[in-house]
Amino acid sequence: MGRIGAAHGVRGEVRIQSFTEDPMALLAYKSFETARPGVSLVLLGLKTVGKGLVGRFQSISDRNAAERLNGLELLVDRSRLPEAEDEDEFYLADLVGLSARLSDGRNLGMVTAVHNHGAGDIIEVGDARSGDNFLYPFTRAVVPEVHIAEGYLVIEPPIETEADPDEANEDGYIADGSDGGTAD
Repeated sequence: MGRIGAAHGVRGEVRIQSFTEDPMALLAYKSFETARPGVSLVLLGLKTVGKGLVGRFQSISDRNAAERLNGLELLVDRSRLPEAEDEDEFYLADLVGLSARLSDGRNLGMVTAVHNHGAGDIIEVGDARSGDNFLYPFTRAVVPEVHIAEGYLVIEPPIETEADPDEANEDGYIADGSDGGTAD
C-alpha cells in the first residue's frame, strides 16, 4: 500500500510514499502489517506536505523511533482491498502466479513478483525449465494484455540492441559517426 521514508521533524512523523490511486486512501485502512517480524503499525493521521505525504503512527512519538521505520512497506491482506470494478482493473498482487506468454502463445514462465524501486513497476518472470528469472518493465508496450480470469498475461519483450564491440573507441563508447568537431 505504501512505503515509509525518512523521519519528518522531531515528533515521530515520517514521509510516506503511497501506492494507492488516491494517496489519502491509506487512512481508510488504518492498520498495516510490515515485512519486519512483529511490527504492525496503526496510522493516526496523514497530511500532504509539498508534493508528498507525512504521517503519524501510534506509539511513534520521537525522531529516533521514526527513523527506525525508514524503508518499511505498509502491507494489508488482499481480502481487505475492494474488488476491482471492471475486468480491466486489477491489483499488481493479482499478477503473481499468472502465466507469462509471448504474443504467439509460447510460454515464458510464471510471474513470481512485482517490484517497484521508484522508476516504475517491474514484473519478474521465472522460467521453471531453466530456473532463470527475467525482469520486464510493466508498461502497456511490454505487457499489452492482462487476462486475470484466464490466468495469463502477454509479454512483448523489448528489442535489445547490442553494439559491435569493434566499433567502440578506447573508452568503450560507440561513435555516432561525427567527428565531434565544429563545422567549417
